[in-house]
Amino acid sequence: MATAEVGFVAVSRAVVSYAAEVVAGVERRMVGDANVRTAQGNAWAAICADRARAQARADLDAMVAALAAREPHQRNAGRRRASKAANQRNTGQAGKGGKGGKNQLAVGSSPRSSASQAVRVSTR
Repeated sequence: MATAEVGFVAVSRAVVSYAAEVVAGVERRMVGDANVRTAQGNAWAAICADRARAQARADLDAMVAALAAREPHQRNAGRRRASKAANQRNTGQAGKGGKGGKNQLAVGSSPRSSASQAVRVSTR
């Protein structure tokens, strides 16, 4: 029985080897000899991808550091403007372009909540 297993293993290895040669030959014909993927090419692509990820991470770290280094009053100024504009929209004080009207009040606890901006109750 051991000789039958050895024969089966040898045949299956031969089939796999032949299939790999056929696939490699088809690839060479399709993309050309100069563009065939190699282990060296795959390694270079991985190195380039690692460098790009590292650069993106460094850019993000620099942006976070710049935001953290801003003065506290500059950080809160944007929040105050956004909060004031949201309150005007919710109470109908925004003028012609606002979503609210005289007869509607905002419902919700947070001006930033999308649910509180979407839900309105009529005061008629």
